[in-house]
Amino acid sequence: MDLFENLDKFIDKNLSNLLILQYYMYFIPEILKLITPVGMLLATLFTMSRLITYNEMTAINSSGISIYRFSFPLMLFGIIITMFSLYFNGWVVPKSNSEKLRIERTYLDKNKIAGVIQNLHIQDSENLILAIGIYNESDRKASNVNFQYFDKEDLSKLIYRFDVQTMKWDSIKNEWKLFNIAERKFDSTSFESFSYIDSGYASEIAGIEKIYLSPSQIIRKQLKPDELLLTDLKDFIDSMEESGQNVSRAKVDYYSKISFPFANIVVILFGLSLSVGRRKSGVALQFGISILVTFIYLGFIKVSQTFGYSGDINPILTAWLANITFSLIAIVNLLRVNIFWK
Repeated sequence: MDLFENLDKFIDKNLSNLLILQYYMYFIPEILKLITPVGMLLATLFTMSRLITYNEMTAINSSGISIYRFSFPLMLFGIIITMFSLYFNGWVVPKSNSEKLRIERTYLDKNKIAGVIQNLHIQDSENLILAIGIYNESDRKASNVNFQYFDKEDLSKLIYRFDVQTMKWDSIKNEWKLFNIAERKFDSTSFESFSYIDSGYASEIAGIEKIYLSPSQIIRKQLKPDELLLTDLKDFIDSMEESGQNVSRAKVDYYSKISFPFANIVVILFGLSLSVGRRKSGVALQFGISILVTFIYLGFIKVSQTFGYSGDINPILTAWLANITFSLIAIVNLLRVNIFWK
């Protein structure tokens, strides 16, 4: 499907067959990430269907084996797949997504990250708004920079402002060096005092002292969460949180990357609760149930993420809400079935 959607772009950009093949090779891990829970649910339903068809469930019941003992090997297998998926989804998938997006940016002019970024407005700390007119990634230099510091008790009140002509990143000191700095201070009567500083590092200038923003953060702000490693995304969130920025959306993406692999355990539990005690059913029915449950599950995730992005629901709860809900439904159904097992 994706090939047909992008075929005209591949032809217009005259991409070689090898490059198209590489593009879709990098696409495979993302597809595997999404279909693994579907495959686990389908495998559970299909396995249970075979056991019921050949009366193996009747034999298991007659031998006195409980549902929980019978389910243990399946759950253990789910835990193993989940541990593998945590690594796969957190490190392998982002790397492949990054390569896929690199091809898009280089050859298809999609999702491009400009070498020169204009008009950046960033909340660098609780009471600091940092505005950058032009940022050049090649030499890590920003021009027409404006620092606006507000009163922490009343964020509508501007205390002082720094206007900086140029700001350049010193990779040795890991710090910004500022040039041609004009400082303006304001008091309650709107009186303005002015002073000028030729140049200096941020830590040397009274009033600024600490700039949380770094060149890597500027670029990361342009990247998609899907191409950030799990550890890189966590570091990015920590740095933004330290500067007082709203990180609800980033936290939802981070915790979702951790919670999604546990869907493998949830769907096995859900599949068991649907299958145990059922009569013989065809493969087509099992497949249909798998697709239906998967769509409901993924839809539930998207709806809960919307509330999490807006900050209405705690990011951790948002990421785990689908797993918790479906697990509770599966457990209740499994307990109900267990009553009639004997």
